[in-house]
Amino acid sequence: MTRYPHPALTDLPEDIRARILEVQEKAGFVPNVFLALARRPAEWRAFFAYHDALMLKEDGQLSKGDREMIVTATSAANDCLYCVVAHGAILRIYEKKPLVADQVAVNYRKADITARQRAMLDFAMKVCQRSHEIDDADFASLHAHGFDDEDAWDIAAITAFFGLSNRMASFSSMMPNPEFYLMGRVPKQKS
Repeated sequence: MTRYPHPALTDLPEDIRARILEVQEKAGFVPNVFLALARRPAEWRAFFAYHDALMLKEDGQLSKGDREMIVTATSAANDCLYCVVAHGAILRIYEKKPLVADQVAVNYRKADITARQRAMLDFAMKVCQRSHEIDDADFASLHAHGFDDEDAWDIAAITAFFGLSNRMASFSSMMPNPEFYLMGRVPKQKS
């Protein structure tokens, strides 16, 4: 269910259609966010360009699992069902832990994660909920766990970007694809 109907794949500009088909080939399905945002091609391109710049970045100390952990924790704080379920699935796969996404979404402080990841999420949650209160002590806590100021920027940028994503998914009633619920919990079916 969504408040805005998804455009037909055949009606989309070629670059967007090609990217969606690439995702479908890799995942075995089209995540709803790709079609939901495609109704406005210029915004789709901008959204996914920034998404990719943040989430596929090669430099810095954040692993792909760290990035998905930030998204899952802050999306839970923002009550975004779509992002918690979708990014929680990716988190389970990257971390190779079937329970971690549920733990992080419900209470990351009790989750089976490292002290370094907990410090990262403490910073992300403060950016998510009280960014105006970030001060030198918050950076010092990250530094004590081996993060530098560029890592802090990455944590904050991922948190802020997914704040936008959370709000768009929630207001439009974007629902997670059923496939996300089992990803990383049960072995992938061989074709």
